[in-house]
Amino acid sequence: MTDIKYKITFYSNWHCGSGLAAGADTDELVIKDRNGLPYVPGRTIKGLLREAATMLSQFISIPEESINRLFGKSRDTTDFGCRSEVSFTNATLDEGEKNYIISNKLIEHLYMSVASTAIRADGIAKDHSLRKIETTIPCSVHGIVMNVNDQDIELLSQTFKWVKRLGLGRNRGYGRCEITKEG
Repeated sequence: MTDIKYKITFYSNWHCGSGLAAGADTDELVIKDRNGLPYVPGRTIKGLLREAATMLSQFISIPEESINRLFGKSRDTTDFGCRSEVSFTNATLDEGEKNYIISNKLIEHLYMSVASTAIRADGIAKDHSLRKIETTIPCSVHGIVMNVNDQDIELLSQTFKWVKRLGLGRNRGYGRCEITKEG
């Protein structure tokens, strides 16, 4: 079994939601750790990579047991043993970056609020449709996929290449990213 370190490099602002709002100011806040720093939950990474493996399997032959080991069995099965053999950590900022940001009180500069509104067919804004979401500026976060079977390393590396966007607003230009294996 091997642990695979990976890096997500964001090329545009991104939003992994917390499910929380900031009252009248912002409708959707970014998920943050106890220090107020952004991260991508491991379960989000696992879901994106499962989707990538499913897409990839349309083009190349992938053993179902590899997908099951990496991501667990699909929820549409009657078998309840859907846990995977591997674990996905949260993807976080590099430790040195975290310390620098915290010690220099730069946390507030990691985020931007972005406003949008729904437009009717006649080009006029729909009433009560103004929304503001908090986004994180482009940066890199790092995570680990733990306990990967040696025969599944190549498949995991291939799925990294298929993820090009992450988070809310992927169809609006947010969350453009690249996942690369480190080391």
